[in-house]
Amino acid sequence: MKFLHPILILFLLVLIFSCKSTAKWEGQGPIQIIPTESKPIQIQEKKTFDLGNGLQFSNQFEGARLNDAVRINDTLVAITILPENEPINPSPWYAFKIWSESPQTFWVKFTYSEKGFHRYYPKISQDGYAYSNADSTDFVLPLVAEGRPTEAYLKVESTADTLWVAAQDLVGTQHVTDWKAELLRLDFVEKIEIGKSTNGRSLEVLKIGNADDQKMLMAISMQHPPEVPGYLAMKAFVETICEDSPEARKFRSKYNLYVMPQMNPDGVANGHWRHNVGGIDLNRDWVNLNQPETKALTAFMEKKVADSGGKFVFAADFHATWEDIFYTINEDLEGNFPGLIPKLIKRSSKRIPGYDPNIRPSETNERSVTSNSYFFFVHGAESMTFEVGDNTPRELIQMKGEFTARELMRLLK
Repeated sequence: MKFLHPILILFLLVLIFSCKSTAKWEGQGPIQIIPTESKPIQIQEKKTFDLGNGLQFSNQFEGARLNDAVRINDTLVAITILPENEPINPSPWYAFKIWSESPQTFWVKFTYSEKGFHRYYPKISQDGYAYSNADSTDFVLPLVAEGRPTEAYLKVESTADTLWVAAQDLVGTQHVTDWKAELLRLDFVEKIEIGKSTNGRSLEVLKIGNADDQKMLMAISMQHPPEVPGYLAMKAFVETICEDSPEARKFRSKYNLYVMPQMNPDGVANGHWRHNVGGIDLNRDWVNLNQPETKALTAFMEKKVADSGGKFVFAADFHATWEDIFYTINEDLEGNFPGLIPKLIKRSSKRIPGYDPNIRPSETNERSVTSNSYFFFVHGAESMTFEVGDNTPRELIQMKGEFTARELMRLLK
């Protein structure tokens, strides 16, 4: 049997992914300005739930939430997933481990106590590292007359070996620390601590390049803990710029890339749906700067500009949402490299067979409370919010991150 060519495989993935809807998703509504002073949160209790007959559920690991697990009968277990506080974006971030003394087959019912609806298709792992989508025959999402389903059902088979179930691949603070350690083996990568989180975790930026800081780039991700697809795209973007190729080496001699891969380490560690431990959506705090994470990065960028006399040319904030979309600045406005973002999206997307990018420029010419707006209006950096779909195929995510980096290096050359 002959294997399909990788480009053909990618084309088929894009075709399947794009066939879900002929109309482009319109994206989020207008950004709401909210108070960003810290608010109380509910920390989930880390424990193992003994459900009898040798069956155990556990949330004793970093990231995602399991607030309760109750056996209803021999074939049904109900779990409850709750947010850290409210009001909150409905992104129920769940994960749990299951094992049993003897093999058992049963259904898991996901419930959210009217705090949200089921958003993420469950992923399964045997080791807590490699995840794949649950078999479609084992997952039931009830039809509802209005809105979205507030419960879901997953059939599982437990054994003495641990089974992991998660809304997205689990990427905790240690995962990011390990990835940064790999990059730090390169002689052109440096780690800079810019502050501490509320829980005392190090807020770190990587400097990539050996230029003189006259021309700088910024990339961030994981302001929102569940948005792992955005983190994966950021990884591909950064790793491409770190390549040992003539193009990448020349680029790094002229431009320094600064990367903050995990803006919200406390929220990630505690499995929050969206907020930091101050109970705030960090991507609404880029004007008030009440939270330590946004305060540290903005102070770092502004000091870097003041000390070097240089400027930030490009910035990207990597996220995940329902479908792929790029949020960009109003196209009538010009920053430090006019026209860069539209050209970058167009050229990188053309490299993916059959891929039609969804681009939503801002309709306003005024600064808002998001990172994208801060990067442009304060620093003049041509900026975008790089949103990856919750269910975008991993191969496509890799391509999008990689091709964005390759075309950026060519455009800035």
